Formats: sequence, structure tokens, C-alpha cells
Amino acid sequence: MSEIDFDKEMVGTIEVPEADRMDLDAVTAWFETHVVGFEGPISYTKFKGGQSNPTYRIDTPGRSYVLRRQPFGKLLPSAHAVDREYKAMHALGPTGFPVPKTYGLCEDPEVIGSKFFVMGLADGRSLWNGALPDYSPEERREIYNAMIDTMAE
Repeated sequence: MSEIDFDKEMVGTIEVPEADRMDLDAVTAWFETHVVGFEGPISYTKFKGGQSNPTYRIDTPGRSYVLRRQPFGKLLPSAHAVDREYKAMHALGPTGFPVPKTYGLCEDPEVIGSKFFVMGLADGRSLWNGALPDYSPEERREIYNAMIDTMAE
């Protein structure tokens, strides 16, 4: 698959499919109680492919967030541990490690039907094709070295 195909299929957001919709009133109520500085109303879209956990872009007039939830249906006990993802990012944030700002974890499946967490929307790019065919050898080297440096930290 070419880089263009990756971008088309994997990058950006889509309208939320019927099967992936959430109760926006419940989401809004949770945000109002748990997310410091939240001011609605909200709208949302779903990030395209690549996630084992459905991931949504939540937009408000003043800020954008990302909501990551467990998938719909029956799950194995240790699978799709969004709580573990949240706790790792939340612990790394104060150290200066480049992770999105965390806003809250909801472990009550009654809110939207599963556990979920909310983080900030980070500016950046998604590099789906690790060969980086659209970059010069020098640019690829810089990107690979930055990845290695980040992992080493």
C-alpha cells in the first residue's frame, strides 16, 4: 500500500458510524464534572483506522480533546486496558516525556458503556508507512534518530 493509501485510509477523522455512537449528553455531563476548564457544547468525529480501541475527536468552541474507549462487546479481562494507557500517560506527563495532557479516566461503564479516558489533542503528524518514502534520506535519518532518542529517554 502506498503512502497516499495510508493517508487516505488511516489519517484524519470520519463521521461517527451508527455502531460507534456515544450518548453525547452522558459524555457532556462527565466532562462537566471531571474535565477542568471544560466548556461545551461538544461535537465529535471518529479517528480513522488503526486503533484497537475506538478513538474520538471531541471538539468544543475553545478546545479539542481525544476520547479513547474500550471497544463495544465482551472483552477479555486484560484486553483493551484504556485505564493502563491513561495511567502510563498520566505518570509520564509531569516528567516532561512527550505525551498528551491527560484530563481524566472514567472507570464506570455506566457512563458510555465502557471505560474511557480523555486526553488533549496533540498537534503532529501520523507516519503510517515506516519506510517514509516521501522523505529524503536526511529527513528519514532525523525522524528515525528522534524516535530512537525518545524511546531511549
